[in-house]
Amino acid sequence: MSLVPAFEIGVWNAWILVFYILIHASLLSLIFKDAMKQRQSSDNVQYTKPEKRINTARLILLVLIFIYSVFLPLRQGTVWFYAGLPIYLLGLIAYTIVMMNWVTPTPGEPATRGLYRYSRHPQYLTQGLLFVGVGVASASWAFLLYVIVSMILINILVTAEERFCLERFGQSYQAYLNMTPRWIGVPKSRKN
Repeated sequence: MSLVPAFEIGVWNAWILVFYILIHASLLSLIFKDAMKQRQSSDNVQYTKPEKRINTARLILLVLIFIYSVFLPLRQGTVWFYAGLPIYLLGLIAYTIVMMNWVTPTPGEPATRGLYRYSRHPQYLTQGLLFVGVGVASASWAFLLYVIVSMILINILVTAEERFCLERFGQSYQAYLNMTPRWIGVPKSRKN
């Protein structure tokens, strides 16, 4: 990895790997029209002023990393590429599964099945894994630094999302909070 990133516009740059993140919502909207409309209309988290600033910073960072990916060449044929590609593919598969879990819950209920059983925020977790794979495959410290900063910001924002879901879903979400780890782990068993 180089401390000074290479900037080249090319077909085989990191944008190829990042592109799926940009289009996944559009693909889901085409496949699951009604479910996506319902989820998007009901998932409007109310952030406090500091949380709004953090979310804005996170979104600006996300746009900048997408732009950066256009100029970031993949290090094909290197150990970095071959180490990063499996991480990326694991993140991509898990992210796709999570998005399917997100759009297919019972109407009016939180997503708690599939990978949501092992993490309350698997979208962020798998997206982070996907981005780590891109950072390694392109041998970019800047990309990996983005993942770290982004996950720190997201860790702050998930409390607002959990607060919103608790208000919206009440006791069923509280039971989910009590059983499921925030990031990753084995769910606690139900007490009978």
